[in-house]
Amino acid sequence: MSPTAANAEGQRRAERLGVSAGTQVQSLNEDDDIAQDLLDAVTSASGTELVPEDSDDVVDIVLLWWREDDGDLANALIDARRQLSDDGVIWLLTPKAGRAGHVEPSDVLDAVPTAGLVQTSTLSVAQEWSGQRLAAPKSQRVRHR
Repeated sequence: MSPTAANAEGQRRAERLGVSAGTQVQSLNEDDDIAQDLLDAVTSASGTELVPEDSDDVVDIVLLWWREDDGDLANALIDARRQLSDDGVIWLLTPKAGRAGHVEPSDVLDAVPTAGLVQTSTLSVAQEWSGQRLAAPKSQRVRHR
């Protein structure tokens, strides 16, 4: 794939995650195996740097990289929600089936409601990673007038 085509594909993936100019994005639980090209596309599309893990800033999108052996997913989702804006979303990024660290769908189904979230969609976000869009149920969102 040419660099121009790769940039266009990265831009499309970032847009599918809901990233546009000015979107504040935080990436949590990164390791050496993450899709760095996806993060590069996200920062390019937002025009801002990623919000550091130790920041208290409110964010629009959290990218939570999660593998089978990373611990308690419900607790990680609860922690990820702390800085999320009222209309913000968490993208739970897990290795695809058959890849090292794959998370069983039943584990996600157990953790999501415990964290007070609902799953709204699933995407292939990178060659090795799937993304599940999680948000607060509409009844829990604060409406600003």
